[in-house]
Amino acid sequence: MKKKLNRLLCFLTLLVPAATNAQEFDTIIRDGRIVDGSGNPWYVSDIGIIDDRITHIGDLSRAIAGKIIDASGLVVSPGFIDPHTHALRGIFDVPNAESALLQGVTTLTEGNDGSSPFPIDEHFAAIKAKQISPNWGVFVGQGTVRSLVIGAEDRAASSAELLEMKAMVRQAMEQGALGISTGLFYVPGSFTPTEEVIELSKVAAEHKGIYISHMREEAAQLLDSVQETIHIGEQAGIPVQMTHHKVIGVENWGASRESLRMVDEARARGVDITIDQYPYTASQTGITALIPQWAQEGGRDQLLERINSNETRQTIKNEVVFKILYDRGGGDPRNVFISRNSWDPEMAGKNLADLSIERGLLPTPENAADVVFDIIRGGGATAVYHAIGPDDVDLIMQHPATAIGSDGPIGIFGEGTPHPRQYGTFARVLGVFVRERGIITLEEAVRKMSSQTARRLGIHDRGLITEGYFADITIFDADEIIDKATFENPHQYAVGMKYVLVNGEIVVENGQHTGARPGRIINGPGYIGAP
Repeated sequence: MKKKLNRLLCFLTLLVPAATNAQEFDTIIRDGRIVDGSGNPWYVSDIGIIDDRITHIGDLSRAIAGKIIDASGLVVSPGFIDPHTHALRGIFDVPNAESALLQGVTTLTEGNDGSSPFPIDEHFAAIKAKQISPNWGVFVGQGTVRSLVIGAEDRAASSAELLEMKAMVRQAMEQGALGISTGLFYVPGSFTPTEEVIELSKVAAEHKGIYISHMREEAAQLLDSVQETIHIGEQAGIPVQMTHHKVIGVENWGASRESLRMVDEARARGVDITIDQYPYTASQTGITALIPQWAQEGGRDQLLERINSNETRQTIKNEVVFKILYDRGGGDPRNVFISRNSWDPEMAGKNLADLSIERGLLPTPENAADVVFDIIRGGGATAVYHAIGPDDVDLIMQHPATAIGSDGPIGIFGEGTPHPRQYGTFARVLGVFVRERGIITLEEAVRKMSSQTARRLGIHDRGLITEGYFADITIFDADEIIDKATFENPHQYAVGMKYVLVNGEIVVENGQHTGARPGRIINGPGYIGAP
């Protein structure tokens, strides 16, 4: 009854904004410096919240509330929306998702790089049963769909297989997927012809979804990959996001000027293409990123046969050496650090040069390639690769079509030596790229973290501080907020985030997680409801 009365009062407030005497709110945020997510200049005001919505913005000095937050001297902004995570790794272990919430991230998206849960509705049921702190959306992974139908074979789909995959994408979109993701760098996505991607993307387009892609290459073939991504968007008639856009390999640094020019030209002729990135000069992925895709066809057993075969081992080794010198290795085995190894945890934090020396070998690229083979034989590992151009990071961030995304899982505190992006991405943008270096403005950073991604994902009632929107809100100290996680010591939460609200509930208070888990499923535009 109280909530119904509150909603009625909210309605009357919207009709007569000046009548603020004795209005009752669940929460009032007072005197905050509001950066509303639109990119417009900040202003100082109060925010009234009833239930899960922002119901009034204006002078609420005479209003009453169950909870009053003094935000004087602090920035109040929309909750941040992360368009690219691998948060399925960790969310069931750490449903509070502190690593995300303490950066101000209130909505996470899973299913990137072509790998996703399937079926979507069963996954959503598990998330609801777990109860998590942030909101949660997913993409359907083209690689997952292809793997279920074709496996890890390097061939085009038959007509019947293509129809089956299209039906699976349609099912996922109707069950609430935000769009379709590809990982064309990874097996089996790497074996997919462009036309096949286009046909599956057309299904997502019919349901108003987007196409978000880890492109085929981000090093020497970067520009070819950008062109393919643009082509897919044009031919499928679907909005496109080039995800975690970067330039890998010292020889290729500076190529973002051309890639961004290609994006601008495509947008000028009507292609709805955008970008996201993380603010670091290192990437993280499996150690198999150093292995050519053809050698991975058929799965792990066949890969092992090839690296153990006298006929193919040297060919594969030559390609691994090339990738260490001119691709993800950044020119030196010291640039490739093992971040997580389930079968040998002591390996975490050591680079390929360290591991070569431990084996009594010189730290050469050739010996490092043999170490890579040993790691794969043991069961594989994930690695951090220091090979991204720093000037390219700046240039990409300044582009108006670029959003911010972490590409990280949920941090399980103390596990491995992961990339610090899972703890620090959004705080790093605000602390380093806005405050310390002035690469972009505060208002532009918040826009890139909130409304830009909300619009891209078809989320119409989040991403802005405006009346009627869900109360996903961050409150932070602009002079204090910073990432603390480093590559050497990644398990450190960001600081400076004072309050975070998700759907009107306080999940971070005075910089500490409250234990609240009000997160909800974010369904895509093609969602048709539960059966």
